Amino acid sequence: MFRQTFAPTAAMISARFRIKLPEDLWVAELSTAYPQTTFRLLSGYKLDGRALELGEVLGDNPEEVIAAIRDHRSIHSYELLESGRERALGKYETSDTGLYEFVERSGFTIEFPVDVEVGWYAFDLTGTREELDRLETALETLPRPYELDALVTRAETDALLTQRQRELLEAAVREGYFEVPRGCTLAELAERVGVDKSSASTVLRRGEARLVKWFLSGPGR
Repeated sequence: MFRQTFAPTAAMISARFRIKLPEDLWVAELSTAYPQTTFRLLSGYKLDGRALELGEVLGDNPEEVIAAIRDHRSIHSYELLESGRERALGKYETSDTGLYEFVERSGFTIEFPVDVEVGWYAFDLTGTREELDRLETALETLPRPYELDALVTRAETDALLTQRQRELLEAAVREGYFEVPRGCTLAELAERVGVDKSSASTVLRRGEARLVKWFLSGPGR
């Protein structure tokens, strides 16, 4: 019987970084002016010296924040797509392209969403140890501070959850169940994954408990 063998792959690492933004960027200015608001970049790309982006404003009084965005000198157009009591979604064009230029220099791809709060933006990256070391080297060349908030080796978590727990937790994240406010109810989530509400609740609670216990008892804690 023929058996194909494969070379072992390098362990993948998920990391969350926070970088202090230059104070003259529009999102740095406004996130500092509105410290209770999260500015979430959902997608974006650079084109002809400008960035076209889709972003959310999360927090109290989003109408006031949206008005400030529209009035900022670096925002050339803004279209409001959705608005609620604590959330607003819009697409806009800006001349601030520093995030994309940094990513181009580092050789990495942005993993959306990117969150900005009080002048700092946080983003997640997944790669090998060598790739993340290269990113840290690139960050050290920046004239502004950065922090490594979390570092998780995929091999550490592969056996942490059952397949059913992983699938339901991934669906919950995808459908916005953990967002504030929630993107769907527990009943809606259960219906979308094809299980009853009671089973969904039990699987979610057990999966969440395993993750919390692992996090609180992890190395260095």
